[in-house]
Amino acid sequence: MRILKLLTFCVAASIGTMAAAADYTLTVSSWAPPTHGINATLWPKLIKMMEDATGGKVTAQIKYRLGPPPAQMDLVQDGAADLSWIFHGYQAGRFTATKLIELPGYEGNAEAASVAYWRVHEAHLAAANEHKGVKLIGLMTHGPAHVHSARKITSLDQVAGMKLRVPGGVGGDAGAALGATGIKVPAPKVYETLASNAADGVVMPFEARKGFKLTEVAQNVYEMPGGLYRGSFALIMNQEAFDGLPEDVRNALDGQVFGEPASRMAGTVWDAIDVAGRQVTMDAPDNSINPASAADVAAWEDIAAKIRASVLAEIAAKGIDAEAAHAMVKAEMASN
Repeated sequence: MRILKLLTFCVAASIGTMAAAADYTLTVSSWAPPTHGINATLWPKLIKMMEDATGGKVTAQIKYRLGPPPAQMDLVQDGAADLSWIFHGYQAGRFTATKLIELPGYEGNAEAASVAYWRVHEAHLAAANEHKGVKLIGLMTHGPAHVHSARKITSLDQVAGMKLRVPGGVGGDAGAALGATGIKVPAPKVYETLASNAADGVVMPFEARKGFKLTEVAQNVYEMPGGLYRGSFALIMNQEAFDGLPEDVRNALDGQVFGEPASRMAGTVWDAIDVAGRQVTMDAPDNSINPASAADVAAWEDIAAKIRASVLAEIAAKGIDAEAAHAMVKAEMASN
């Protein structure tokens, strides 16, 4: 017991020394529960990357409840927080090019998708300038999204007529294409939305089964290979906060942390929490995972093709070579 207490003291002291030694302590605004993988794993990893790259000059602390999920970009832009993560689909009309990574039909995990996303953004999507007003430090996507519901869904046609919580973006397009009535609420509200029967189900990745406790209120998963969509997220920083750092610190962050390194790390976190979400589902005696039939997969592919064509047309209207960008995502994912 004395040894355990000594070790605990040493760890606490080292953490305190690191925070005290830092010249710059940034504020992270985060909106998911503290136990969610983004807060429990991603932010600590990113903070460690920043500390290592800058020799401990830069660190950060997470703060909660600074604002709801759709307000995060404005919070960072206005300087109420230095860093945050945003889901693009929560702000209809503000982001279009970001829908590219959400399209159904990609093959590969979240790490491959997130790396591809950053590279395609640099090559094509940055021209849309949709993150104007903040510094974009990473892009990421979760794994394939499926239908989660209390009622067991075993065929695609059962989705028609459901009240389905959709996130916006391509997730909203997918719900509409399947004939569901879309209900838009941020992810932290899905539990109470389902518990109150305000929605019949949600479309989310497996991570939500643990991160948002869907195992308790949506005991069944209808799983479509490749998913119905992938969610698009960004890691952002207040531009003035970044510009206020010394040049050597900025160069270290841009060279070793921000961009592709942060995006890759974020993708690996999403992969890990997707695995954890699947596992808690398999461990729950009253939960089930119901794979789509071959006929449903074929039917969905016809629907997905129309969604892709529509979204690519939206992106092309922003002055982007949407077909080239789409082809690059697929090629990059195949090579990662």
